[in-house]
Amino acid sequence: MFEILMYLFESYFDAGSYPEPDKLSRKLSAAGFEGDDISEALTWLSALQEQNPANYPDHLEHSGQRHFAELELQFIGDEARQFLMFSEQQKLISAVEREMIIDRSVALKQEQLALDKLKLIMLMVLWNRHQELDPLLIEELLTPLHSAQLH
Repeated sequence: MFEILMYLFESYFDAGSYPEPDKLSRKLSAAGFEGDDISEALTWLSALQEQNPANYPDHLEHSGQRHFAELELQFIGDEARQFLMFSEQQKLISAVEREMIIDRSVALKQEQLALDKLKLIMLMVLWNRHQELDPLLIEELLTPLHSAQLH
């Protein structure tokens, strides 16, 4: 599925959005992706689309540290959690975006999600929010992805 997410970002970033699910499914199939992977990715993307501003507050006020639930600890690796917290502390992402990223990470139900995969999820969440993405942030989130296996 991560290969599909990377393909979507690389293919549709300049357009601002990817096609509707039916058209996207056909395009992904034509690009050589397997049916099960396409279905999984479309389900994940559908839930990502539900993360619209109406379902989340504009911002979260807090002055403490976020503690992760057992389920989050199980599904998000140490390095990935540290990067997520660092990103929020450095104001690369907001607390609301952090929660969206955690939601989409846990939804994968992948034990100890690695940093490179979390970065791709972060990129997809930020892109989905239609925010102007800083080129340096994009570079930071993509650099290790091109040199690592996403299997």
